[in-house]
Amino acid sequence: MQDDFEARNELEEKLLAAQDGRLSSERFMEYLMDTQVFMPVRDSIAIEGFTSHSKAMPLTLKTEDGREVLVLFTSPERSREFMQDFPGYDGGLLAEFKWVLERTGSGTAIAINPDRSVGMDLEPEMIEQLKSNQPH
Repeated sequence: MQDDFEARNELEEKLLAAQDGRLSSERFMEYLMDTQVFMPVRDSIAIEGFTSHSKAMPLTLKTEDGREVLVLFTSPERSREFMQDFPGYDGGLLAEFKWVLERTGSGTAIAINPDRSVGMDLEPEMIEQLKSNQPH
């Protein structure tokens, strides 16, 4: 069990189970594909937590080696503390992970719940593998 992390939704329960070895990584990834994640976005029109898909810019960070990382969370509540360091990213959208994956550029990594004990990082190679396994 991870330190003081208390799961607040089914995604967090499954992520915790996967990290503790109670759920295989394959089963977790199958589950994740059809599950909603929270993607912080900067929108050209900020309307308290709501955003339009067409103008929303997702939060990405650069690693020391110049790699782009898309930041996602298991829920909007999990993003609050982290997002204090990123003014302008006041909104966000809940979207199926599969939808986010389809729109993730080549060479981009994904971090779910960055800076938390219960989270995960997906390297660009894993992203490409997941994309290629999806029905088109």
